[in-house]
Amino acid sequence: MLADFERYPLTFGPSPIEKLPRLSAALDDRVELYAKREDCNSGLAFGGNKLRKLEYIVPDAIAAGADTLVTIGGVQSNHTRLVAATAAKIGMKCRLIQENWVPQHEALYDRVGNILLSRVLGADIELVDAGFDIGIRSSWEAAIADVEAKGGRPYPIPAGASVHKYGGLGFVGFADEVRVQEEELGLTFDYIVVCTVTGSTHAGMIVGFASDGRSRNVIGIDASGTPDKTFAQVLDIAQKTASLVGLQQPITADDVVLKRDYAYPTYGIPSAETNAAIRLCARTEGMLTDPVYEGKSMQGLLDLVRKGFFPKGAKILYAHLGGVPAINAYSETYRNG
Repeated sequence: MLADFERYPLTFGPSPIEKLPRLSAALDDRVELYAKREDCNSGLAFGGNKLRKLEYIVPDAIAAGADTLVTIGGVQSNHTRLVAATAAKIGMKCRLIQENWVPQHEALYDRVGNILLSRVLGADIELVDAGFDIGIRSSWEAAIADVEAKGGRPYPIPAGASVHKYGGLGFVGFADEVRVQEEELGLTFDYIVVCTVTGSTHAGMIVGFASDGRSRNVIGIDASGTPDKTFAQVLDIAQKTASLVGLQQPITADDVVLKRDYAYPTYGIPSAETNAAIRLCARTEGMLTDPVYEGKSMQGLLDLVRKGFFPKGAKILYAHLGGVPAINAYSETYRNG
């Protein structure tokens, strides 16, 4: 489905799939757990799922004659880190709006982790005191206008690259990649579990797995705390992406499976259950997850297994999207492990 779209390679190639036998055993082997390691997919600034999206966006930015990538995220945004890294890689400037999406945080929150890496990568960063929302932000629009007013040629990339016209393509490709790996492994995954916030990762998977009837087997774990908005955005992106790639079947609301029970207490703040999931995953598999995104999707995965949501013996692929640098901004939470 992606043959007609230009791709600028930013990743090493297919991200590896790893079996998680000790984590499965900690759940009494009710299911077989695997992880697809998007966190290990590139040498660019620790990698992550946003690079898979940016591979289809960069050609458009180059074709547009842009000289500055302009995007937005929270202070500890994984997306802004990877846009900064991508800009450095392709020789463009980078303008980042970093909004205060997490209402309570530690003293060094805006000096460590993702934002530290973005600064080292040379991005021009503006901190904005504005709360969390997955929609289009006026601060981002103002930054685009400012770059233009100063003689630059901005290329706008929305939060998470999600509502960009090509934002869902990378995870259509993810599904194609998984099918090849399934053949190599001699198995088929019954479910794919993914963290969902701005929506295009989940949406791209829905479209990508539609061709083999697994759209509804993609289980999104909401980490936004605004699940109605997130659900609507996932559906909209999936439908637009399906049209873009010429999918020969409709995507409907029934195709969007979003579990809403794990984003508490709010976006960016881990619960005791999130922290327990982070520690269990780390101490059984040596696999680190972060308190904003992957910790919450891991919490959701573990809870759904314990509650019997998945049939016994199901093979489950956990999409590890990256984001671990953010854990550095939560040093008080994890100072004792």
